[in-house]
Amino acid sequence: MASGAASPTPAPAPARKTTQYGELETLIRARYPLIYVVSWEEGRVMRELNAIAKRLNKSLYYWTITDGLRLYRESLEVELEGMKGTKDPLGALRAVREKNDPSIFVLNDFHAFIRESAVTRGLRELGELLRSTYNSIVLLSPTLEIPPELEKEVTIIDFPLPSRAQIRELLQSIAADLKGNPDLTIDLSDGGEEAILGAAIGLTLNEAENVFAKTLVSAGRLSMAEVPLIFSEKEQIVRKTGLLEYVKVYENMNNVGGMNRLKEWVVKRTMAFGAEARRFGLPAPKGLLILGVQGCGKSLCAKAVPNLWKVPLLRLDMGRLFGSLVGSSEQNVRRAIQVAESVAPVVLWIDEIDKGFSGLDSSSFSDSGTTSRVFGTLLTWFQEKESAVFVIATANNVEVLPPELLRKGRFDEIFFVDLPNQAERESIFRIHLAKRRRSPDKFDVARLAAAAEGFSGAEIEQAIISALFDAFSERTDITTAHVLHSIEETVPLSRLMEKEIQHRREWADGRTRPAT
Repeated sequence: MASGAASPTPAPAPARKTTQYGELETLIRARYPLIYVVSWEEGRVMRELNAIAKRLNKSLYYWTITDGLRLYRESLEVELEGMKGTKDPLGALRAVREKNDPSIFVLNDFHAFIRESAVTRGLRELGELLRSTYNSIVLLSPTLEIPPELEKEVTIIDFPLPSRAQIRELLQSIAADLKGNPDLTIDLSDGGEEAILGAAIGLTLNEAENVFAKTLVSAGRLSMAEVPLIFSEKEQIVRKTGLLEYVKVYENMNNVGGMNRLKEWVVKRTMAFGAEARRFGLPAPKGLLILGVQGCGKSLCAKAVPNLWKVPLLRLDMGRLFGSLVGSSEQNVRRAIQVAESVAPVVLWIDEIDKGFSGLDSSSFSDSGTTSRVFGTLLTWFQEKESAVFVIATANNVEVLPPELLRKGRFDEIFFVDLPNQAERESIFRIHLAKRRRSPDKFDVARLAAAAEGFSGAEIEQAIISALFDAFSERTDITTAHVLHSIEETVPLSRLMEKEIQHRREWADGRTRPAT
């Protein structure tokens, strides 16, 4: 920019959507001096920045702690003449200050140095200086680290993961390269391409390319049948975060006794995540809150739903979100949400959500409001999320749940799971006897169900296990008499907590839908 020319004042916040340019290019065109791009895909971001630099007729430089500041080239990297000593972060900032030609400077992994006082000061000064130039600094890092001094100076962009079209382009490119290879085949017919893309969405291009190659090497082909192998790569992503647990799904709806209304509701939404549902005008289902008595199958149902829908199951442990460092809890919940959305379509299971927010009322003075802020972030996401992440939250103590969580819009439906009735107890006895390789027809199931009135599903299972121990010690097979004896010796929770359970039933009446 010519000396004395007025520089445009950037807006306080970047526009989220543009029609002509992407958000990153819009910020560079608007001469934002400091831009923080959060992404693991260094190569893809650099290719995008290189394309932007060409369109704007700017030079593109990038910095690493190992090589210092270098001029970016698509095929090779050429070290800048006379720019020695730029491996040091402060040396790199000084070199940026001295450049006059229109340029974009990319500082890779600068989060490791950004909190150093000298570096922070240097970035603040550069931010002010670059406002009167055509230069921009892009801080590229997989994690977000911004000291308070730079909060008003830096604009943050979460670089989006590859779109479905980009992964399709990669898949078709691999298919073209392997055309004519008799040993490795890619079958994209009969819905195979859409199934593979659906499984790969949420991966980076490198991760998608790696898992496609892994599948081809291990199976010799890539088709709809190999989709579970692609999901295994998503399991790796989840495990690396440490915030979410990837749950292996073995349960199915046949293992859930009773809950006919809940089952019917879930079955109707089996195809709700597909493109056909979107064309029909249906929004993606948001979630389900399951309340009720302990041991009556809430968690079992949460595990069975993803098996029915053929999607992965992630479990969010509320205890893992709360870190010891100031601000880490809020960052953890944002990271957990980001990971869940990156592997969508997926079911996110929040078990015993009531315990996670039991201290919400006293949060302002017990933990400086951390619980309130985490809860607020989750509530906003429940309400506004557009990704195919279906949340199943379970809770025992409904009274501690804040009313904001229960209102319509957070979840699609709220079900109450009560103690099983006679018919449901018979079904549960049959399920657990069959699980132990015993024919239910050899037992008086109706008599057992009648004797187990007031028992939860978990207590019925334990009665059968106890009877198996008794029979094994007697060196005989289990009979109806063994199970009846176990039932007689068991004091069910419905007797120990009779008043509490009755109170929960009264609360749920008119506020929730019965699962049965």
